[in-house]
Amino acid sequence: MLRKLRIIAATIFFALITLLFLDFTGTLHAWFGWLAKIQFLPAVLAMNVVVVVLLVALTLLFGRVYCSVICPLGVMQDVIAWMGKRGKKNPYSYSAAKSYLRYGVLALFVVAMVAGLSSIAILVAPYSAFGRIAQNLFAPIYAWGNNVLAFFAERAESYAFYSTDVVIGSIGTFAVAAVTFIIVAVLAWRNGRTYCNTICPVGTVLGALSRFSLLKPVIDTEKCINCNICAKNCKAACIDIPNHAIDYSRCVTCMNCIEKCPKSAISYTRRSAVKPAEAKPAAETNAARRNFIIGAGLVAAEAVRAQEMRGDGGYAVILDKQAPDRENPLTPPGSKSIRNLTTHCTGCQLCVSVCPTKVLRPSADLKYFMQPTMSYENGYCRPECNKCSQVCPAGAIKPITVAEKSSIQIGHAVWVKKNCIVVADDVDCGNCERHCPTKAITMVPLDPANPKSRLIPTVNDALCIGCGACENLCPSRPFSAIYVKGYQSHLRN
Repeated sequence: MLRKLRIIAATIFFALITLLFLDFTGTLHAWFGWLAKIQFLPAVLAMNVVVVVLLVALTLLFGRVYCSVICPLGVMQDVIAWMGKRGKKNPYSYSAAKSYLRYGVLALFVVAMVAGLSSIAILVAPYSAFGRIAQNLFAPIYAWGNNVLAFFAERAESYAFYSTDVVIGSIGTFAVAAVTFIIVAVLAWRNGRTYCNTICPVGTVLGALSRFSLLKPVIDTEKCINCNICAKNCKAACIDIPNHAIDYSRCVTCMNCIEKCPKSAISYTRRSAVKPAEAKPAAETNAARRNFIIGAGLVAAEAVRAQEMRGDGGYAVILDKQAPDRENPLTPPGSKSIRNLTTHCTGCQLCVSVCPTKVLRPSADLKYFMQPTMSYENGYCRPECNKCSQVCPAGAIKPITVAEKSSIQIGHAVWVKKNCIVVADDVDCGNCERHCPTKAITMVPLDPANPKSRLIPTVNDALCIGCGACENLCPSRPFSAIYVKGYQSHLRN
Protein backbone atom coordinates (compact mmCIF):
# COMPACT_ATOMS: atom_id res chain seq x y z
CA MET A 1 0.00 0.00 0.00
CA LEU A 2 2.79 2.42 0.92
CA ARG A 3 4.56 1.71 -2.36
CA LYS A 4 1.40 2.40 -4.37
CA LEU A 5 0.82 5.70 -2.57
CA ARG A 6 4.44 6.68 -3.23
CA ILE A 7 4.11 5.86 -6.94
CA ILE A 8 0.88 7.86 -7.28
CA ALA A 9 2.37 10.90 -5.55
CA ALA A 10 5.60 10.66 -7.56
CA THR A 11 3.66 10.40 -10.83
CA ILE A 12 1.66 13.53 -10.05
CA PHE A 13 4.71 15.55 -9.03
CA PHE A 14 6.74 14.40 -12.05
CA ALA A 15 3.99 15.09 -14.57
CA LEU A 16 3.25 18.58 -13.26
CA ILE A 17 6.92 19.64 -12.96
CA THR A 18 7.63 18.37 -16.47
CA LEU A 19 4.64 20.30 -17.82
CA LEU A 20 6.05 23.48 -16.28
CA PHE A 21 8.86 23.25 -18.82
CA LEU A 22 6.64 22.14 -21.70
CA ASP A 23 3.67 24.48 -21.31
CA PHE A 24 4.42 27.39 -23.68
CA THR A 25 1.12 29.08 -22.77
CA GLY A 26 2.22 29.83 -19.20
CA THR A 27 -1.13 28.65 -17.84
CA LEU A 28 0.17 25.99 -15.48
CA HIS A 29 2.67 28.26 -13.74
CA ALA A 30 -0.10 30.20 -12.04
CA TRP A 31 -1.31 26.99 -10.39
CA PHE A 32 1.73 24.77 -10.01
CA GLY A 33 4.73 27.10 -10.11
CA TRP A 34 5.28 26.37 -6.41
CA LEU A 35 6.48 22.87 -7.35
CA ALA A 36 9.70 24.39 -8.70
CA LYS A 37 10.15 26.46 -5.55
CA ILE A 38 10.08 23.44 -3.22
CA GLN A 39 13.10 21.86 -4.92
CA PHE A 40 15.97 21.62 -2.44
CA LEU A 41 18.85 23.47 -4.11
CA PRO A 42 16.73 26.35 -5.53
CA ALA A 43 15.21 26.82 -2.07
CA VAL A 44 18.69 26.98 -0.50
CA LEU A 45 19.96 29.50 -3.06
CA ALA A 46 16.80 31.60 -2.69
CA MET A 47 17.26 31.45 1.10
CA ASN A 48 13.73 30.18 1.39
CA VAL A 49 14.04 29.14 5.02
CA VAL A 50 10.50 27.81 5.25
CA VAL A 51 10.93 25.36 2.38
CA VAL A 52 14.39 24.23 3.50
CA VAL A 53 13.18 23.61 7.06
CA LEU A 54 10.15 21.68 5.77
CA LEU A 55 12.32 19.48 3.50
CA VAL A 56 14.79 18.81 6.31
CA ALA A 57 11.92 17.96 8.67
CA LEU A 58 10.37 15.72 6.02
CA THR A 59 13.66 13.83 5.70
CA LEU A 60 14.14 13.50 9.44
CA LEU A 61 10.64 12.11 9.78
CA PHE A 62 10.25 9.85 6.74
CA GLY A 63 13.69 9.43 5.17
CA ARG A 64 14.56 10.39 1.59
CA VAL A 65 10.99 10.72 0.34
CA TYR A 66 12.10 13.93 -1.39
CA CYS A 67 14.27 11.83 -3.70
CA SER A 68 11.53 9.30 -4.46
CA VAL A 69 8.55 11.66 -4.78
CA ILE A 70 9.45 15.35 -5.24
CA CYS A 71 12.72 15.32 -7.22
CA PRO A 72 11.89 15.00 -10.96
CA LEU A 73 15.31 13.57 -11.84
CA GLY A 74 14.87 10.86 -9.22
CA VAL A 75 11.44 9.90 -10.52
CA MET A 76 12.76 9.90 -14.09
CA GLN A 77 15.43 7.41 -13.01
CA ASP A 78 12.72 5.18 -11.54
CA VAL A 79 10.85 5.22 -14.86
CA ILE A 80 13.98 4.34 -16.84
CA ALA A 81 14.97 1.64 -14.32
CA TRP A 82 11.50 0.11 -14.59
CA MET A 83 11.78 0.04 -18.36
CA GLY A 84 15.25 -1.52 -18.17
CA LYS A 85 14.27 -4.24 -15.70
CA ARG A 86 10.76 -4.93 -16.99
CA GLY A 87 10.14 -8.65 -17.17
CA LYS A 88 13.19 -9.45 -15.05
CA LYS A 89 12.82 -10.91 -11.56
CA ASN A 90 15.14 -9.79 -8.81
CA PRO A 91 17.35 -7.58 -11.02
CA TYR A 92 19.47 -5.84 -8.36
CA SER A 93 22.00 -6.76 -5.67
CA TYR A 94 23.70 -5.15 -2.69
CA SER A 95 26.82 -3.08 -3.24
CA ALA A 96 28.99 -1.21 -0.80
CA ALA A 97 28.60 2.55 -0.50
CA LYS A 98 31.12 4.60 -2.46
CA SER A 99 31.50 7.15 0.29
CA TYR A 100 34.69 8.72 -1.01
CA LEU A 101 33.05 9.44 -4.36
CA ARG A 102 29.81 10.73 -2.83
CA TYR A 103 31.35 13.11 -0.37
CA GLY A 104 34.12 14.04 -2.77
CA VAL A 105 31.57 15.23 -5.33
CA LEU A 106 29.68 17.09 -2.60
CA ALA A 107 32.88 18.83 -1.45
CA LEU A 108 33.75 19.88 -5.00
CA PHE A 109 30.20 21.10 -5.51
CA VAL A 110 30.29 23.28 -2.39
CA VAL A 111 33.74 24.66 -3.24
CA ALA A 112 32.64 25.51 -6.78
CA MET A 113 29.51 27.30 -5.53
CA VAL A 114 31.47 29.30 -2.95
CA ALA A 115 34.18 30.15 -5.48
CA GLY A 116 31.62 31.58 -7.89
CA LEU A 117 31.85 28.68 -10.34
CA SER A 118 28.16 27.91 -10.16
CA SER A 119 27.92 27.34 -13.92
CA ILE A 120 30.14 24.27 -13.40
CA ALA A 121 28.65 23.13 -10.10
CA ILE A 122 25.10 23.04 -11.43
CA LEU A 123 26.06 20.39 -13.96
CA VAL A 124 25.41 17.76 -11.28
CA ALA A 125 22.50 19.46 -9.48
CA PRO A 126 19.40 17.23 -9.89
CA TYR A 127 16.63 19.77 -10.49
CA SER A 128 18.65 21.94 -12.87
CA ALA A 129 19.86 18.83 -14.73
CA PHE A 130 16.27 17.71 -15.24
CA GLY A 131 15.26 21.22 -16.29
CA ARG A 132 17.88 21.26 -19.03
CA ILE A 133 16.78 17.81 -20.20
CA ALA A 134 13.13 18.86 -20.29
CA GLN A 135 13.79 22.20 -21.98
CA ASN A 136 16.27 20.99 -24.61
CA LEU A 137 15.08 17.43 -25.32
CA PHE A 138 11.45 17.09 -24.30
CA ALA A 139 10.12 20.59 -25.11
CA PRO A 140 10.99 20.55 -28.86
CA ILE A 141 9.25 17.19 -29.28
CA TYR A 142 6.24 18.48 -27.32
CA ALA A 143 6.08 21.66 -29.44
CA TRP A 144 6.39 19.67 -32.66
CA GLY A 145 3.53 17.40 -31.58
CA ASN A 146 1.44 20.46 -30.72
CA ASN A 147 2.09 21.93 -34.17
CA VAL A 148 0.95 18.70 -35.83
CA LEU A 149 -2.31 18.87 -33.87
CA ALA A 150 -2.66 22.57 -34.72
CA PHE A 151 -2.19 21.76 -38.42
CA PHE A 152 -5.06 19.30 -38.47
CA ALA A 153 -7.22 21.42 -36.16
CA GLU A 154 -6.87 24.40 -38.48
CA ARG A 155 -8.09 22.35 -41.41
CA ALA A 156 -11.04 21.22 -39.35
CA GLU A 157 -11.79 24.90 -38.63
CA SER A 158 -10.96 24.42 -34.97
CA TYR A 159 -8.75 26.63 -32.84
CA ALA A 160 -8.30 24.25 -29.92
CA PHE A 161 -4.58 24.26 -30.76
CA TYR A 162 -2.29 26.89 -32.21
CA SER A 163 1.18 26.49 -33.64
CA THR A 164 4.27 27.70 -31.85
CA ASP A 165 7.93 28.05 -32.75
CA VAL A 166 10.04 24.96 -32.16
CA VAL A 167 13.13 26.27 -30.42
CA ILE A 168 16.30 24.29 -29.76
CA GLY A 169 18.97 25.87 -27.59
CA SER A 170 22.60 26.39 -28.43
CA ILE A 171 24.70 23.42 -29.47
CA GLY A 172 26.62 23.56 -26.19
CA THR A 173 23.52 23.56 -24.00
CA PHE A 174 21.86 20.85 -26.08
CA ALA A 175 25.01 18.72 -25.85
CA VAL A 176 25.16 19.10 -22.05
CA ALA A 177 21.50 18.14 -21.74
CA ALA A 178 21.94 15.15 -24.05
CA VAL A 179 25.08 13.88 -22.30
CA THR A 180 23.44 14.30 -18.88
CA PHE A 181 20.39 12.37 -20.03
CA ILE A 182 22.49 9.55 -21.47
CA ILE A 183 24.61 9.21 -18.30
CA VAL A 184 21.60 9.24 -15.99
CA ALA A 185 19.63 6.91 -18.26
CA VAL A 186 22.43 4.34 -18.61
CA LEU A 187 23.09 4.29 -14.85
CA ALA A 188 19.37 3.96 -14.09
CA TRP A 189 18.85 1.29 -16.77
CA ARG A 190 21.64 -0.81 -15.35
CA ASN A 191 21.56 -0.24 -11.62
CA GLY A 192 18.62 1.93 -10.57
CA ARG A 193 19.54 4.86 -8.34
CA THR A 194 23.29 4.88 -8.95
CA TYR A 195 23.34 8.58 -9.87
CA CYS A 196 21.44 9.54 -6.71
CA ASN A 197 23.76 7.61 -4.43
CA THR A 198 27.13 8.39 -5.99
CA ILE A 199 26.98 11.74 -7.78
CA CYS A 200 24.00 13.83 -6.71
CA PRO A 201 25.03 16.40 -4.03
CA VAL A 202 21.44 16.85 -2.84
CA GLY A 203 21.09 13.09 -2.43
CA THR A 204 24.28 13.01 -0.36
CA VAL A 205 23.10 15.78 1.97
CA LEU A 206 19.65 14.29 2.45
CA GLY A 207 21.22 10.84 2.81
CA ALA A 208 23.30 12.06 5.74
CA LEU A 209 20.12 13.39 7.38
CA SER A 210 18.08 10.27 6.65
CA ARG A 211 20.38 8.18 8.87
CA PHE A 212 18.51 9.82 11.73
CA SER A 213 14.99 9.65 10.31
CA LEU A 214 12.20 8.68 12.68
CA LEU A 215 10.57 6.21 10.30
CA LYS A 216 12.54 3.83 8.10
CA PRO A 217 12.44 0.30 6.69
CA VAL A 218 13.52 -2.09 9.43
CA ILE A 219 14.40 -5.80 9.10
CA ASP A 220 12.88 -8.17 11.66
CA THR A 221 15.67 -10.70 12.13
CA GLU A 222 13.29 -13.26 13.64
CA LYS A 223 11.10 -13.32 10.54
CA CYS A 224 13.89 -12.95 7.98
CA ILE A 225 14.86 -16.20 6.21
CA ASN A 226 17.83 -14.66 4.37
CA CYS A 227 16.18 -15.21 0.98
CA ASN A 228 17.78 -11.98 -0.28
CA ILE A 229 14.69 -11.04 -2.31
CA CYS A 230 14.54 -7.59 -0.75
CA ALA A 231 18.15 -6.86 -1.71
CA LYS A 232 17.53 -8.12 -5.24
CA ASN A 233 14.67 -5.63 -5.61
CA CYS A 234 16.36 -2.66 -3.97
CA LYS A 235 17.20 -0.13 -6.68
CA ALA A 236 19.38 1.77 -4.21
CA ALA A 237 21.53 -1.37 -3.60
CA CYS A 238 21.55 -0.61 0.12
CA ILE A 239 20.22 -3.82 1.79
CA ASP A 240 22.92 -6.11 3.23
CA ILE A 241 21.01 -9.28 4.16
CA PRO A 242 23.94 -11.33 5.60
CA ASN A 243 24.28 -8.60 8.23
CA HIS A 244 20.58 -7.65 8.31
CA ALA A 245 21.57 -4.04 7.74
CA ILE A 246 20.19 -1.24 5.59
CA ASP A 247 22.29 1.74 4.55
CA TYR A 248 19.77 4.48 5.29
CA SER A 249 21.95 7.14 3.72
CA ARG A 250 21.29 5.52 0.34
CA CYS A 251 17.73 4.30 0.93
CA VAL A 252 15.23 6.44 -1.02
CA THR A 253 12.19 5.00 0.78
CA CYS A 254 10.74 3.45 -2.36
CA MET A 255 9.06 0.67 -0.32
CA ASN A 256 10.00 -2.03 -2.87
CA CYS A 257 11.59 -4.18 -0.19
CA ILE A 258 8.48 -4.10 1.98
CA GLU A 259 6.21 -5.19 -0.83
CA LYS A 260 8.54 -7.92 -2.13
CA CYS A 261 9.40 -9.60 1.18
CA PRO A 262 7.56 -12.98 1.26
CA LYS A 263 7.64 -13.18 5.07
CA SER A 264 6.72 -9.56 5.84
CA ALA A 265 10.04 -9.28 7.64
CA ILE A 266 10.54 -5.63 6.66
CA SER A 267 8.32 -2.90 8.00
CA TYR A 268 8.32 0.88 7.78
CA THR A 269 8.49 1.77 11.44
CA ARG A 270 10.23 3.75 14.14
CA ARG A 271 13.72 2.77 15.13
CA SER A 272 16.86 4.61 16.14
CA ALA A 273 19.40 5.09 13.41
CA VAL A 274 21.84 2.27 13.02
CA LYS A 275 25.27 2.36 11.52
CA PRO A 276 25.44 0.50 8.20
CA ALA A 277 27.37 -2.73 8.46
CA GLU A 278 30.71 -3.00 6.75
CA ALA A 279 30.20 -4.23 3.25
CA LYS A 280 31.25 -7.74 2.31
CA PRO A 281 32.21 -8.89 -1.18
CA ALA A 282 29.28 -10.15 -3.15
CA ALA A 283 29.05 -13.89 -3.14
CA GLU A 284 27.42 -14.23 -6.47
CA THR A 285 27.39 -12.31 -9.66
CA ASN A 286 24.04 -11.71 -11.14
CA ALA A 287 24.46 -12.61 -14.78
CA ALA A 288 21.23 -10.89 -15.67
CA ARG A 289 22.79 -7.52 -14.85
CA ARG A 290 25.19 -7.98 -17.75
CA ASN A 291 22.39 -8.69 -20.21
CA PHE A 292 20.61 -5.50 -20.95
CA ILE A 293 19.60 -3.59 -24.05
CA ILE A 294 19.83 0.13 -24.03
CA GLY A 295 18.01 2.22 -26.54
CA ALA A 296 19.00 5.84 -26.40
CA GLY A 297 17.64 7.84 -29.30
CA LEU A 298 17.78 11.59 -29.35
CA VAL A 299 15.30 13.28 -31.60
CA ALA A 300 16.57 16.70 -32.55
CA ALA A 301 13.95 18.35 -34.72
CA GLU A 302 15.45 21.21 -36.63
CA ALA A 303 13.74 24.46 -35.71
CA VAL A 304 11.90 25.75 -38.77
CA ARG A 305 9.57 28.70 -38.38
CA ALA A 306 6.21 28.38 -40.14
CA GLN A 307 5.87 30.51 -43.23
CA GLU A 308 9.38 31.90 -42.84
CA MET A 309 10.29 34.39 -45.58
CA ARG A 310 13.91 34.13 -46.69
CA GLY A 311 13.49 36.42 -49.68
CA ASP A 312 11.44 39.31 -51.03
CA GLY A 313 9.64 38.14 -54.14
CA GLY A 314 12.52 35.82 -54.87
CA TYR A 315 14.88 38.71 -55.55
CA ALA A 316 16.23 40.41 -52.45
CA VAL A 317 17.91 38.12 -49.91
CA ILE A 318 16.97 38.82 -46.30
CA LEU A 319 19.84 37.96 -43.97
CA ASP A 320 19.28 36.62 -40.48
CA LYS A 321 20.14 38.95 -37.66
CA GLN A 322 23.26 38.29 -35.66
CA ALA A 323 23.86 39.15 -32.02
CA PRO A 324 26.31 42.00 -31.40
CA ASP A 325 29.41 41.53 -29.30
CA ARG A 326 28.22 42.81 -25.95
CA GLU A 327 30.70 43.82 -23.27
CA ASN A 328 28.36 42.61 -20.53
CA PRO A 329 25.64 39.96 -20.89
CA LEU A 330 22.08 41.20 -20.69
CA THR A 331 20.29 39.75 -17.68
CA PRO A 332 16.51 39.88 -17.22
CA PRO A 333 14.79 42.59 -15.17
CA GLY A 334 14.49 41.31 -11.63
CA SER A 335 17.92 39.70 -11.61
CA LYS A 336 19.31 42.96 -10.11
CA SER A 337 22.82 42.32 -11.40
CA ILE A 338 25.03 39.87 -13.23
CA ARG A 339 26.54 38.83 -9.90
CA ASN A 340 23.17 38.08 -8.30
CA LEU A 341 22.11 36.01 -11.28
CA THR A 342 25.28 33.94 -11.50
CA THR A 343 25.46 33.24 -7.76
CA HIS A 344 21.86 32.07 -7.46
CA CYS A 345 20.98 30.60 -10.84
CA THR A 346 20.87 26.80 -11.08
CA GLY A 347 20.59 26.79 -14.85
CA CYS A 348 17.27 24.95 -14.77
CA GLN A 349 16.04 27.08 -17.72
CA LEU A 350 12.50 27.35 -16.43
CA CYS A 351 12.61 31.08 -17.21
CA VAL A 352 13.72 30.26 -20.76
CA SER A 353 10.77 27.94 -21.25
CA VAL A 354 8.17 30.57 -20.21
CA CYS A 355 9.59 33.53 -22.14
CA PRO A 356 6.87 34.30 -24.72
CA THR A 357 9.17 36.17 -27.11
CA LYS A 358 12.08 33.70 -26.81
CA VAL A 359 14.39 36.53 -25.81
CA LEU A 360 15.83 34.51 -22.94
CA ARG A 361 18.24 31.76 -23.91
CA PRO A 362 20.96 29.74 -22.18
CA SER A 363 24.34 31.42 -22.41
CA ALA A 364 27.09 29.71 -24.41
CA ASP A 365 29.74 31.77 -22.63
CA LEU A 366 31.74 29.46 -20.35
CA LYS A 367 31.72 32.12 -17.62
CA TYR A 368 27.91 32.11 -17.53
CA PHE A 369 27.34 28.72 -19.12
CA MET A 370 23.67 27.63 -19.35
CA GLN A 371 22.50 30.59 -17.30
CA PRO A 372 19.89 32.83 -18.95
CA THR A 373 20.95 35.80 -21.06
CA MET A 374 18.91 38.06 -23.30
CA SER A 375 19.35 38.46 -27.04
CA TYR A 376 17.12 40.36 -29.43
CA GLU A 377 17.54 38.76 -32.85
CA ASN A 378 14.06 37.22 -32.84
CA GLY A 379 12.15 39.48 -30.46
CA TYR A 380 12.43 41.96 -27.64
CA CYS A 381 11.62 42.06 -23.93
CA ARG A 382 8.09 43.42 -23.76
CA PRO A 383 7.54 45.92 -20.92
CA GLU A 384 4.19 44.34 -20.01
CA CYS A 385 5.69 40.85 -19.45
CA ASN A 386 7.18 39.69 -16.12
CA LYS A 387 6.83 35.91 -16.48
CA CYS A 388 10.50 35.03 -15.90
CA SER A 389 10.50 36.80 -12.53
CA GLN A 390 7.41 34.88 -11.43
CA VAL A 391 8.77 31.38 -12.02
CA CYS A 392 12.39 31.51 -10.85
CA PRO A 393 12.68 29.18 -7.83
CA ALA A 394 16.22 30.10 -6.80
CA GLY A 395 16.03 33.87 -6.33
CA ALA A 396 18.22 34.54 -9.36
CA ILE A 397 15.36 36.59 -10.84
CA LYS A 398 13.39 38.32 -8.10
CA PRO A 399 9.62 38.72 -8.45
CA ILE A 400 8.71 42.11 -9.91
CA THR A 401 5.48 43.71 -11.02
CA VAL A 402 4.87 45.09 -14.49
CA ALA A 403 5.02 48.59 -13.05
CA GLU A 404 8.38 47.88 -11.41
CA LYS A 405 9.77 46.41 -14.63
CA SER A 406 9.09 49.63 -16.56
CA SER A 407 11.46 51.48 -14.23
CA ILE A 408 14.34 48.97 -14.28
CA GLN A 409 17.24 49.72 -16.60
CA ILE A 410 19.10 46.58 -17.63
CA GLY A 411 21.16 48.53 -20.17
CA HIS A 412 20.97 51.33 -22.73
CA ALA A 413 20.85 51.53 -26.50
CA VAL A 414 23.95 52.47 -28.49
CA TRP A 415 23.83 53.71 -32.12
CA VAL A 416 26.37 52.36 -34.60
CA LYS A 417 26.76 54.85 -37.43
CA LYS A 418 28.31 52.55 -40.02
CA ASN A 419 25.45 50.04 -39.78
CA CYS A 420 22.60 52.54 -40.12
CA ILE A 421 20.79 52.51 -43.47
CA VAL A 422 20.30 56.27 -43.19
CA VAL A 423 24.05 56.70 -43.55
CA ALA A 424 24.89 53.66 -45.67
CA ASP A 425 21.97 53.86 -48.14
CA ASP A 426 20.93 57.51 -47.79
CA VAL A 427 17.31 56.71 -46.98
CA ASP A 428 14.92 57.77 -44.23
CA CYS A 429 14.08 55.31 -41.47
CA GLY A 430 13.23 56.19 -37.86
CA ASN A 431 12.05 52.66 -36.98
CA CYS A 432 13.84 52.72 -33.63
CA GLU A 433 12.12 55.94 -32.56
CA ARG A 434 8.65 54.79 -33.58
CA HIS A 435 8.82 51.59 -31.57
CA CYS A 436 10.64 52.75 -28.44
CA PRO A 437 8.15 52.17 -25.57
CA THR A 438 9.81 54.71 -23.24
CA LYS A 439 10.42 57.43 -25.86
CA ALA A 440 14.12 57.31 -25.08
CA ILE A 441 15.01 57.74 -28.77
CA THR A 442 14.60 60.96 -30.70
CA MET A 443 15.60 61.74 -34.28
CA VAL A 444 18.07 64.54 -34.99
CA PRO A 445 19.66 65.79 -38.26
CA LEU A 446 22.66 63.82 -39.45
CA ASP A 447 24.31 67.16 -40.23
CA PRO A 448 23.63 69.57 -37.36
CA ALA A 449 24.35 72.49 -39.67
CA ASN A 450 21.69 71.34 -42.13
CA PRO A 451 18.24 70.86 -40.53
CA LYS A 452 16.94 69.26 -43.76
CA SER A 453 19.51 66.45 -43.73
CA ARG A 454 18.56 62.83 -43.03
CA LEU A 455 17.52 62.10 -39.45
CA ILE A 456 19.46 59.75 -37.18
CA PRO A 457 18.63 58.45 -33.69
CA THR A 458 19.98 59.80 -30.43
CA VAL A 459 19.41 57.97 -27.15
CA ASN A 460 18.50 59.41 -23.76
CA ASP A 461 20.24 56.93 -21.43
CA ALA A 462 18.16 58.09 -18.47
CA LEU A 463 14.93 56.92 -20.15
CA CYS A 464 16.18 53.78 -21.90
CA ILE A 465 15.36 50.51 -20.08
CA GLY A 466 17.21 48.19 -22.47
CA CYS A 467 14.12 46.33 -23.72
CA GLY A 468 15.69 45.80 -27.15
CA ALA A 469 12.71 46.93 -29.26
CA CYS A 470 14.98 49.23 -31.24
CA GLU A 471 17.60 46.52 -31.79
CA ASN A 472 15.07 43.89 -32.84
CA LEU A 473 13.10 46.13 -35.21
CA CYS A 474 16.09 47.82 -36.82
CA PRO A 475 16.05 46.91 -40.54
CA SER A 476 19.83 46.76 -40.82
CA ARG A 477 21.24 43.28 -41.49
CA PRO A 478 23.04 41.22 -40.28
CA PHE A 479 23.94 43.58 -37.42
CA SER A 480 21.49 46.15 -36.14
CA ALA A 481 22.48 49.78 -36.30
CA ILE A 482 21.39 50.15 -32.69
CA TYR A 483 21.96 47.62 -29.93
CA VAL A 484 21.63 47.35 -26.15
CA LYS A 485 24.70 47.58 -23.97
CA GLY A 486 24.09 45.75 -20.70
CA TYR A 487 24.76 47.01 -17.17
CA GLN A 488 26.55 44.86 -14.62
CA SER A 489 24.17 46.21 -11.98
CA HIS A 490 20.68 47.29 -12.95
CA LEU A 491 19.55 50.87 -12.43
CA ARG A 492 16.13 52.33 -11.62
CA ASN A 493 14.55 55.34 -13.24
